[in-house]
Amino acid sequence: MLKDKHLRIGRNAILLAMADEHEQAELQSLLHEHGWKWCIGKVGSMDSQKIVAAIETAAKRNGVVDSTLYREMHALYHSVIEAVQGMTRGQVELGGLMRTVGLRFSVVRGNPYENVQEGDWIAVALYGTIGAPVRGLEHETIGLGINHI
Repeated sequence: MLKDKHLRIGRNAILLAMADEHEQAELQSLLHEHGWKWCIGKVGSMDSQKIVAAIETAAKRNGVVDSTLYREMHALYHSVIEAVQGMTRGQVELGGLMRTVGLRFSVVRGNPYENVQEGDWIAVALYGTIGAPVRGLEHETIGLGINHI
């Protein structure tokens, strides 16, 4: 069974990606209280590979995943791809379709279940803008990917 709504991994990842500084501090305090790991960052690109690389680099540098463990990197990769697919409405293509993104991202790792034996899960949230590479011609977008480790 899932823990209460305040410890839902996808919800926290989305809120963290969308939060202002004050909201971020509150969320980070809650995550820290429960021993969860997280990182946040920004990326803008017309190349989906750069988005994947930025998120993976941030997760490794902030200790959210251990880059020497294949299962952790594999779970992160699939969470990122799932989030990018949601953000791009299923077509993981940016520059080739003449669109660009400006995103904030978060990666959250923890156990969202009451039973500790369920183990850790990882969520990647993307929030920002997508559109033609002309300032002012973009719209909001969001993506979420969740995987077990």
